[in-house]
Amino acid sequence: MTAPFPQTAFAPDPEAEDALILVLPKGRILGECGPVLARAGVAPAADYLDDDSRRLRFPTNDPKLDVVRVRPFDVATFVAYGAAQIGICGADVLMEFDYPEIYAPLDLGIGACRVSVAEPAGAASEDSRQWSTVRVATKYPNIARRHFAARGVHAEVVHLNGAMELAPGLGLSRLIVDLVATGGTLKANGLHETEVIAHVTSRLIVNRTALKTKPEQIGAWIARFRAAVGS
Repeated sequence: MTAPFPQTAFAPDPEAEDALILVLPKGRILGECGPVLARAGVAPAADYLDDDSRRLRFPTNDPKLDVVRVRPFDVATFVAYGAAQIGICGADVLMEFDYPEIYAPLDLGIGACRVSVAEPAGAASEDSRQWSTVRVATKYPNIARRHFAARGVHAEVVHLNGAMELAPGLGLSRLIVDLVATGGTLKANGLHETEVIAHVTSRLIVNRTALKTKPEQIGAWIARFRAAVGS
């Protein structure tokens, strides 16, 4: 396993033809990635965890690997379009975008949460299968539409990127579909879960073309992360 270099020894090598980029999600999951990266022998420059750092691309102790950090919803896009060859991405993002260019060989077992349907706590109980249409606020339009279409209900989606919990109380939607960890935010805003659409953890993802053109390099990293999870 590659030993971490001193901080002063970090030096990115973007010109190296065989250099790979590992893209990580900003926010809560970035911290949970740390132990997995360490067990896989990856030591990024120290400021990759610093929210105040203006850098987005960071060298690691391996001159053939750089780390970049982006918004969680953008991780899959970077890998699908080949801007990064490897990434760590929530299963919710993979479900929403369903990129055929992405292969997800490994569940890392971190970032556990769920994609759920929620409504105001005082709402009258109804069988949603009897609805013909429902307005839903969400940042997951594809997941929401598929979920309700499976029971013959048309979901009129109000696409929001945040503050979903406000939508029912302000008359913007009847329901929300959102990512839930503890449920505390729902409760604080007068909502409760009515359905769990999917349980979510973070996955190691790779670009399929990169896997074909650099099978030894990509395969070695998959093996290292698999060993890290196993340990």
